Amino acid sequence: MLLWHILPVNRAHAVKNSKNSIPEDVYVGYIRSLFQDVGVLPVGAACYGLIALLLYYKTGQEAYLFFGPAMFIAGVWRYFKITRVDHALISDYPSALAWEARYLWWGSLHGFVVGAFGFFATAWSEDNFSELAAVSAILSGTITIAGRNYGSHKMVSILTLTIVFPMALGLMLKGDFYHFVLGLFIAPFMLVVTKMADLVRTVLFTAISEEKRSTRLAQRFDRALNTMHHGLLMLNNEERVVVSNTQAAEMLGFKSSEQMLGRTLKSLLMRGVASGLLSERDYAYAEEQLSRALREGRNRKVLLRMTNGRHFEFAAREGHDEVGVLTFEEVTSRVEAEEKIRFMARYDSLTSLPNRAYFHEKVTEAMAAGDQDRLCGLGVLDLDDFKTVNDTLGHPVGDGLIYAVAERLSAFESPNVRISRFGGDEFMIYFNRVADEGEFSRQFEEIFASLAGEVDVAGHAMRIQASGGAVVVPVRSGDVDSMIVKADLALYRAKELGKNAWSLFETEMDVAFRNRQVMKADLRNAIEARNLRVVYQPIVDAATMRVSSCEALCRWDHPELGLVSPAIFIPLAEEMGLISEISTIVLEAACHECAKWPEHVGVSVNLSAKDFRSDEVIGKVERALDGAGLKPDRLEIEVTETALLNDTEATVRYINTLKKLGVRIALDDFGTGYSSLSYLHSLPLDKIKIDGSFVANLKEGERSLHLLQGVVDLSRKLGLAVTVEGVERFDQLKLLESAVKPDLLQGFLFGPALTASGIETMAEMKQPYAPGQIAAKTRASI
Repeated sequence: MLLWHILPVNRAHAVKNSKNSIPEDVYVGYIRSLFQDVGVLPVGAACYGLIALLLYYKTGQEAYLFFGPAMFIAGVWRYFKITRVDHALISDYPSALAWEARYLWWGSLHGFVVGAFGFFATAWSEDNFSELAAVSAILSGTITIAGRNYGSHKMVSILTLTIVFPMALGLMLKGDFYHFVLGLFIAPFMLVVTKMADLVRTVLFTAISEEKRSTRLAQRFDRALNTMHHGLLMLNNEERVVVSNTQAAEMLGFKSSEQMLGRTLKSLLMRGVASGLLSERDYAYAEEQLSRALREGRNRKVLLRMTNGRHFEFAAREGHDEVGVLTFEEVTSRVEAEEKIRFMARYDSLTSLPNRAYFHEKVTEAMAAGDQDRLCGLGVLDLDDFKTVNDTLGHPVGDGLIYAVAERLSAFESPNVRISRFGGDEFMIYFNRVADEGEFSRQFEEIFASLAGEVDVAGHAMRIQASGGAVVVPVRSGDVDSMIVKADLALYRAKELGKNAWSLFETEMDVAFRNRQVMKADLRNAIEARNLRVVYQPIVDAATMRVSSCEALCRWDHPELGLVSPAIFIPLAEEMGLISEISTIVLEAACHECAKWPEHVGVSVNLSAKDFRSDEVIGKVERALDGAGLKPDRLEIEVTETALLNDTEATVRYINTLKKLGVRIALDDFGTGYSSLSYLHSLPLDKIKIDGSFVANLKEGERSLHLLQGVVDLSRKLGLAVTVEGVERFDQLKLLESAVKPDLLQGFLFGPALTASGIETMAEMKQPYAPGQIAAKTRASI
């Protein structure tokens, strides 16, 4: 009864069988057991018959001549009745009930005959041997009642009552005290037989129930195992497969998972080599890494590229009871998406040449390798009057011209020569090893001359005209940034001399460096005196066309030079180590002004890589918020990828702390740097800002549009808002609204960078305006 309450059996199908409540299917099984293994019945019948004949021979009483054949015939008759039953007929609960009734009838008849023999031998016979023989035979046979008839509690009770009780009654009727007591002692024996049958039934019920439970668990495990998307292998300490699923068999080319059992990890990998899907090099790497992980109980992932272009990621996980777990899945789509985004982050979408950040990275690596006493060269090429092409013929034609130039330059690319589209109409060419300035001049002149001539762009015959600057320096004393500066100075000289030519950096150009040093000193003074001002570029909600936020930008009005471009003084500040001071000025001013604006308008501040090199950045933000009384959720901190490349772990820790303050976090200029996907996964970002270079190339064709859609879709799936920068024309806005659908828009189309009061004026507009109207109305109100 206790087991029945514990085990999860369906009670709706439980039936009452004597004292035990059992399920219908178990009851049917019990009844079937009554009709099995009945070979002891004729043996018992023969023994009873022979004992009766023995007693006749001993006592001469003719009654034994009746009981002997009667017991033999009853036992054999019952045997044949049982053996002629087809077990298939006992298939359900009603049929089991009917056959149990017949079984009870046959058993009762047999029991009454044996019981009558026992009663006669004990009650009427005066021979002591007859009593002994009857008691011995009946008690010996009674022991088998529990083993043969445990499936029917009723049968056990009837046989015990009909066989044992008459004998006990016969002893008690003998009349003397001792026989009476002996007859009474037999009564507990009847109870023992009944309890033994109950115990056997309970034990079997427990076994059956546990088997059913194990079967259900095995079925659930098998269902879960074979419906999962991953391939799964479980290996023993000999690295042999003990469990596998259907997905694993399909991925590894087996017809069924059973074919994999007993195979070693090495043989499975070798199968891939034999079929030509896996190279021997990849096999050796995978076998070594996965085997080590399984042996050492460590988790490890291995990405394998098959020769047919498919990618599988294997993960070895620590198991239990000396069983290791190996899962794998096809990640071709994910790898291709990552490669596409990685390419998008490293290469220019129009020309497929390395972009500025990746070129800088690869040139730095090249200069650090090899002979440090060698000479290297860097050249910069800039198309003359390229703005006129865009303004007169349109940006698509301008993009076509850029693409044509890139095609001609790519013909000179080699392991020694690296080419990059540095931005806009500017290209960089790095020579890793040159013999001297003369050889470099011949090589660069050949490249420069290849650009000459006409090119057809969208039906327009256009002549390519460019200016260039170059520099040759010893690798040991040079670095990428200084080479770029010197090449740019040479480029400026070429343009000053009439364009359509190139110049090599010369010593007298150091004057420019001296001027640069003077500008550095002026910038330091301006920062110390806080003579920098902050302006704000509107960020518009794409759905409502209302100002949602703005980006704080720094401006420097030089007392002699006038307005100095941020593209000049920001790099200077970074070089001087003063960029954090500028960040503080902008951050404090932005928070102070934002606190005066309507609450639905926030402000975005770009912190530098240097700001994230210490935990002082946390205190800086807290002080700015407290000093202005600004709610943290109205401030957005923009993080550049440069800040992440230096010390990712520390930067992530600081960003997490800022996030806990309630400040929102955005990844700035996405798509211009390395753009590792791990940033989107590991950082607590609220938004990414897609660089304007994506928008500038939207009209070139479907490729740029698809890349931009891919970035937006990926960001949305990660729960990130998306701001698209660089929106300058109505056709760009229209295409973004219809095909890309970003959350926010930023660009000159919505107005230039404004003063704080200008932003306040835009924010207070009740009705949304078309972009041009917004800009015009705002300018008129300032």
